[in-house]
Amino acid sequence: MISLLISLIVLIAGYNVYGRFTEKIFSPDDRTTPAIAKNDGVDFVPMKTWKSFLVQLLNIAGTGPIFGALMGAVFGPVVFLWIVFGSILGGAVHDYMSGMISARHDGASIAELSGTYLGKTAKTVMRIFSVVLLVLCGTVFVTSPAALLDKLTPAWMNGTFWAVVILIYYLTATLLPIDKLIGKLYPVFGVLLIIMALAVIGGILFSGGRYIIPEISLANLHPEGTPVWPYMFITVACGAISGFHATQSPMIAKCITSEREGRSIFYGAMISEAVIALVWAAAGVSFYGSTQLLNQALAGGASNVVYEISTGVLGMFGGFLAVAGVVICPITSGDTAFRSARLILAETLHLDQKLIRNRLIITIPLLVAGGFLTWFAIVNQNGFQVVWRYFSWSNQTLAMISLWVATSYLLKECSYRYGSLITALPAAFMTAVSITYIMMAEEGFRLGQTISYTAGAAAALILFCVYLRKLFQKSGNTVSAGD
Repeated sequence: MISLLISLIVLIAGYNVYGRFTEKIFSPDDRTTPAIAKNDGVDFVPMKTWKSFLVQLLNIAGTGPIFGALMGAVFGPVVFLWIVFGSILGGAVHDYMSGMISARHDGASIAELSGTYLGKTAKTVMRIFSVVLLVLCGTVFVTSPAALLDKLTPAWMNGTFWAVVILIYYLTATLLPIDKLIGKLYPVFGVLLIIMALAVIGGILFSGGRYIIPEISLANLHPEGTPVWPYMFITVACGAISGFHATQSPMIAKCITSEREGRSIFYGAMISEAVIALVWAAAGVSFYGSTQLLNQALAGGASNVVYEISTGVLGMFGGFLAVAGVVICPITSGDTAFRSARLILAETLHLDQKLIRNRLIITIPLLVAGGFLTWFAIVNQNGFQVVWRYFSWSNQTLAMISLWVATSYLLKECSYRYGSLITALPAAFMTAVSITYIMMAEEGFRLGQTISYTAGAAAALILFCVYLRKLFQKSGNTVSAGD
């Protein structure tokens, strides 16, 4: 329990110390934001800071920090370290930079920003890659809440029924102006999400010793011997760092009214998500008593684990509250996943989104694709696990690319000579994670550890050396305003 409390304290300190440092590197100012300069009443809509924060939190806090944290907890309490330091040094910096750089470029998507800072080829690749990721996200965020709702409702309301209902909701949320549905519902859902997290951790901490949260250990406790590197760093995904967030932050960049709100909205939402991930990781390792029992429970589906923990810790009423929060959490990311995909395709096709007809032209095919993948996940026994694995890898790979985009931006714009290191270091780290994983994973090339580890390290080293060359070239030609 001490490790959990220290982890929470470090997260808060990280927001106040490293968050301010990140803000200083970016240097927000009083320029007019896209929400005001391009207000169109649909996607560019000014919102208050607290509302933007809650919308951002619910955009990013989908199934990832809950299911991912539970699956990551199978490795043992070492997962606490990744959640804490991954979010402070990587995830929150990633979210802040992707949001603020977008705000500096009229609310441009991560695909467009990739083209600006990494070249035309990168833009084309990222357009395809990010849309595929968003459809995968939308699918994950349909099947998981549908499975949970199936457990809470009469038999005729099965998973297929709820999947259809959720997809219909996604159609509505994707088409309507952001302040009409999302802007009104998300603040309420945000309060419920926070209450849910507090209820679960409170039930564990005040259980009279029934549930014991283990202290942090570097030992790999995975019962099947799955290596921590790189699997844990892919599995936890949204709870520490997530490329999906790079598709969501530009959406809120279109709504902020001042650049100075960025730290509380973008950096703060990621730290809040890390707290949610910590809660569920702690719940997973304490409720079942061992990683072996947790792993066995997860074999029956992450939805079952959430239901068992919620009802076991809080009883049926409290469990219903907690499960409702877990249902809302992914749904409020799924709708914005499809919305982000719509915006990226609109940029690509140059379709004005003020017109409902243009929104429908893009949205309908996206939801058809999401519906097909949802059907695949439901009818196949391991369908959800397959979709999740591809989502997790593509998610972390997008985070890697987004961090390199931010690094390129800081190399060009930052007045502090070595300021770009705050994104270059996590970018190199995530390069090693993503390349190593796809080399050795079952859905990848299935190569041995030695080859995979070498390839991951080599890719990270090569890209970091390219970065250092650019950095020293800049340092040799200019005098930093920060010196």
